[in-house]
This record gives sequence, structure tokens and C-alpha cells, in this order.
Amino acid sequence: MNTVRRLGAFLKPYRHWAILAPLLMLLEVAMDLLQPRLIQRIIDQGIAQLDMALVVRTGVLMVGVALIGVVGGVGCTVFSVLASQGMGTDLRSTLFRRVQALSFGNLERLETGQLITRLTNDVTQVQEAVSMLLRIMVRAPLMMIGSMMMAILTSPRLALMLLLLIPFVLGILAWMINKAYPLFGKVQERLDALNTVLQENLAGVRVVKAFVRAQHENRRFGAVNDSLMGQTIRATRMLAVTMPAVMMALNLGVVAAIWFGGVQVTRGGMQVGELVAFTNYLMRTLMSLMMASMLVMRFARAQASAERIREVLDSVPDVQSRPGARADLLPQGQVTFENVSFSYDHDGREPVLQGISFTAEPGQMVALLGATGAGKSSLVHLIPRFYDVTSGRILLDGVDVRDLDPAALRRSVGIALQESVLFTGTIRDNIRYGRPAATEEEVIAAAQAAQAHDFIVQFPDGYDTVLGQRGVNLSGGQKQRIAIARALLIRPAVLILDDSTSSVDVETESRIQDTLKMLMRGRTSLVIAQRISTVLNADKILVLDGGRVAAAGTHAELIAASPIYQEIYASQLGNGGAANG
Repeated sequence: MNTVRRLGAFLKPYRHWAILAPLLMLLEVAMDLLQPRLIQRIIDQGIAQLDMALVVRTGVLMVGVALIGVVGGVGCTVFSVLASQGMGTDLRSTLFRRVQALSFGNLERLETGQLITRLTNDVTQVQEAVSMLLRIMVRAPLMMIGSMMMAILTSPRLALMLLLLIPFVLGILAWMINKAYPLFGKVQERLDALNTVLQENLAGVRVVKAFVRAQHENRRFGAVNDSLMGQTIRATRMLAVTMPAVMMALNLGVVAAIWFGGVQVTRGGMQVGELVAFTNYLMRTLMSLMMASMLVMRFARAQASAERIREVLDSVPDVQSRPGARADLLPQGQVTFENVSFSYDHDGREPVLQGISFTAEPGQMVALLGATGAGKSSLVHLIPRFYDVTSGRILLDGVDVRDLDPAALRRSVGIALQESVLFTGTIRDNIRYGRPAATEEEVIAAAQAAQAHDFIVQFPDGYDTVLGQRGVNLSGGQKQRIAIARALLIRPAVLILDDSTSSVDVETESRIQDTLKMLMRGRTSLVIAQRISTVLNADKILVLDGGRVAAAGTHAELIAASPIYQEIYASQLGNGGAANG
């Protein structure tokens, strides 16, 4: 019920359509219920008494009643679609905004494939269920109740058989609902797995082709596809049992009505028209139940989807703004780590970082070195609060970052990642992503600082060049330089370069570093690099090992005192050789 109330709130803005649709359906049902009585009138009064005028008048009346019913049915369909589509649109928008508000940890737990399914297929299931609820699931009970009442009025004695048939059919429906719900929940889980494999394959299609793994991916996709098919078959197999049982009840009811009614007609206790009308009402009653049984599967699946949607709506971001969080700080760029420890599961059992303490002063360039998995990226991701520390604290100009508004904090921190994510659109739009109002001169200046301007102007459309999905028409180094320009354009107090020049040649990287020295004067830079040549002139170098600071100092200090640093230096620049690329 909590799920129904939660999602029902999205229907409130369209409640006028949601009210009109059932009312118009009520009109259609009322017109349909009149038809058997009019047929009874034609048989018992018109045909039996050879009154053709009555037959014609009643026939014209039936046509008029049918037309009124058509108006009600069409109106119900139109308004139910308006209500359900509006609700679905708002629900998708709310889910998307919720996803945007979630922290990295939340998104990692929910996974991309699952989120895509929940924002598309699951919302569609709920949307279609609402549309059917306002039409068919309104029609079915109204028709059933109305037909039962009219059947009782037509022949109270024959109506007694409804007391046997209806509980039998309702029992079948209850059993079906109980069995179908968990089955369709598993169908959606299999769809999650399918979307995850599909998304990974499309994103990594170049790797698949480069390593000739198409057959492996075909088998992998085939496995999840077959799993989805198998689970869907198991769920829909319910119909193979349910529908014949309901049809059997319907046919038995009709046979019984004709049998016992025929006996009464021959004895003079009932007219033929009454028997025809009663049989018609009986069929409408049982057909309404059969219609409901067909829709149970749809609603069982919609219920499973609704629960999955509610899970996203109820997700609480791991990173929360504290009451009174400051949004007015104009940071100078001093970054201080005080005994910081961090683990992704937040229970501290598998720490990624342990006891990290250092200070980066405004104007300083702090470099982070260490083997893969040493915790370098995790460390810099804590500064803009992509994650919160497990213990200790991080200060920006002496203020705990948890006391700052996350949006204000992130506007002060520019970050360029090793995997440069670009969006479909022009190069200019990608550079201005963090500052849409930036002027053309500012965009060009940022591109020049990132050594991107020269290759951009070589394109026929220059800064108006439209990038393909994820910047597919650029090289890795070009994408990284645009990402750096994007980070520089926001004029950050703290600039984080997370191995963001790994695809750039040494000469270009050197020019970028020289430009950054000028641009970041008075501001703080934290640079993760695999090439030690990148950080030789850093004001402070932190060597991470196993999530701890194994050594800290300048290049001269570390080359003299740190075995780990000496080993890294020797492996890349030993004997005066050039840096390994």
C-alpha cells in the first residue's frame, strides 16, 4: 500500500482526467447493460405479439444507446491516456532527478543497467497499468456488478448459480496473483541483467573487436537473453492454467442457464426473451471476471515494477548536506586532510585509505604517486565529496567540507578524470559544461591552456564541431585536453587532474604543466600521474602505498630518502632515460 500511495501521488495533477475517465466508462457500461433488456423486449413483446412497430422503435433505441456507449468508451480512452501519460512523464522526470541527486555509492549499488530498466521499462509497466486501471479495470467490476444485478432482476432463481461460479473464479484469480507477483519480479531482474550486458557491450565495442571477442559476447548476451526468456515463459505459463479454468466456468454457467432456463420456459414459468437476457447478463458477468484474470498478469508485473521504482525514489544519498551548510564560502584553495580513513562499504573493514594527513597550500602543486590500487583516485574523490570519509576530516580553508553545500563546494573544485567523459554536442558546449554562460574568449583561453585550441581550429567547424557519442570522433589525448579545458573554465580554487594526461604525449603534457603554473598561481593543484616526469617540479609529492602515505616531500627530498620513490624513479628515468609512456 505504501508503494501505491507513493506512486499515486504522481496521478494527482491529472486527477480531473482520472475522474472523467471512469465516469465515461460508467456511461458506456450503463448503455451496454441496457442492450439485453431491449433484446428481451423485442423478443417477448415485439416478435411474440407480431408488433413490428415495437421492434423498429426498440431497434432504433438500441442504435442510439450504442452510440452513447461509443462516446463514453472513446472519451474514457482519451482521458485515461492523458492521465497515464502525464503521470509516466512526471514519474520519469522525478526518477531522473533522484538519480542525479544520488551519490556515487548509491549509483554503484543500483548499477547502470538496473537504473536504465527502472527509468524505461518499469515506468512503462506502471504507466500502462494505470491506463488499464482507468479503462478496463473500471469496466470489469462495473460490468460484473451491473450484470449480476440485472441477472437477479431478470430471474432471481437462475441467479443462484452465480453464488457457485463467482467464488470459483475469484479463487483462481487470487491464486494467480499470489503466484505471479514474485515471478514477474524476477522477470524485471533478468531484464536488468540483459540491459547491463548490452550497455557494457556497446560502451566497450572497440575492446570487443580489438580482442576478437564477439563470439564470447554473443554467448554472454545469449545466456542472459535465454534467462529472460525462460523466466518470462515461467511467469506467463500461469495463463495456461488460469484461462482454461475461467473459460470452463463461463461455459458451464451458460450451459446450466440454458438447461434450467429451458425447463422453466417449457413449463411456462419464464419467457424466451427473459432466458436470452439472463444468459446475456451471465456471460457478461463471467466475461468481466475473465477480463480481470487476463489483466492480473499485467498488474502483477506492474506491482513488481512499482516496487523497483519506489526503491529508487526512497534511496537516500550517502552524501547529505548538513543543516545550515554554507554556500557562501569563497575558498582560496587550502586543502587539509586530518587522519582521514575511507572504505567504500563505510564499515571500515576494508579500508582503501588509512590515516592520511597532509596540507596543500594555495598555489602549491601536490602530486600523488603510487601503484594501481594504492588509493590515489579515492583520495581526490573525497575532496569534492563524491564520497564521505569514514573517519577523520577534510578541510577547505579550515572548514570541514561536510559543512559546505555540496553544489557550492563542487563549483570550487575543477576535476579532469583519466576517462574523459564528453557529451553529444559541440566542442564549445563540452568546454562550457561547467559554466554555460562563459564567453567565447574564456572558452578559447581555457582551450589554449589545455593545449586543445590548435587541434580544435583545424576542424572545419572549429569550436562548433559536433562530437559523436562520448566524443567518439576524437582521439584519447584530444578528449583529455577538452576535459582539462572544461575543468579550467570554472576557475576552480582547487584543480584535480586524475591521471588526465595519460593519453597526451610528453611534449604536450609539459606545455600543459607550464600553462597550469601560471593559471593556478594562488590556487591549489592535486595531480595524479603515472609518469614521474610529470611531477618532478611539484611542490609536494605524496607516495601512496596500500592506502597510506609511505613518503612525502619534494623530488629532491624523496630521491634522497624514500626507497619506494627511488624505485619508481629508477624504473622510469633510470640512467637518464626518457619517461616511459
